[in-house]
Amino acid sequence: MRPIDLAREHGLSAQAIRNYDGAGILPPTERSDTGYRRYTSLHAQALRAFLALRGGHGHQRATEIMRAANRGDLESAYRLIDAAHVELLAERDTRTEVATALAGLSTTVPTPVHGGSLTVGELARRLGVHPATLRTWETQGILRPERERATGYRRYGPDCVRDAEIARQLRCGGYLLSQVAQFIASLREAGGAEALSAFLDVWQDRLTARSRNLLAGAAQLDTYLTMLDERK
Repeated sequence: MRPIDLAREHGLSAQAIRNYDGAGILPPTERSDTGYRRYTSLHAQALRAFLALRGGHGHQRATEIMRAANRGDLESAYRLIDAAHVELLAERDTRTEVATALAGLSTTVPTPVHGGSLTVGELARRLGVHPATLRTWETQGILRPERERATGYRRYGPDCVRDAEIARQLRCGGYLLSQVAQFIASLREAGGAEALSAFLDVWQDRLTARSRNLLAGAAQLDTYLTMLDERK
């Protein structure tokens, strides 16, 4: 099989096949008397496995997996695959925590902040917490107060007050500071509770897609490894 034939099967260029060959993604190739590479069904399956793995692992890790498989270092290949599943599970847990926190928030509309921003003492009294608690939340990235230029005193604007009230609700619900910080960060990134709800749906779809891609990659890699075993 010529490079061009292998490339056409997957909508790639012949140069891409040569690049994959040179990167160690494909198994070693034999050469014809005229110096041309000879590709077989084994190379075709290696390419299918790499392209499928790339969907779930990304280009670099898929390359590392195929290199490990081709040099017979299956322990390294399996570790790379396992690491991806651990990462995905951690991300899935984070998404679940954020979704649970969003669902558990009170629907009561916070009292608007009048007369500009609040001092640390004013906000502490509003929430019924000690001022030191607010400083701790700041060190955890939960709150981002502004500072007065002249005095350096903290000032808490409407967005910061909202974050503080959400943090108080979550802490009362038993959430760890790290979990509260994750939720507030997601809320900021999304742009509000409604946007966060939509963001969580997209996030879930992305997690599902990656899980399917990991399964597809594993199936193609298993077929490739079976072919390698049969050639021993």
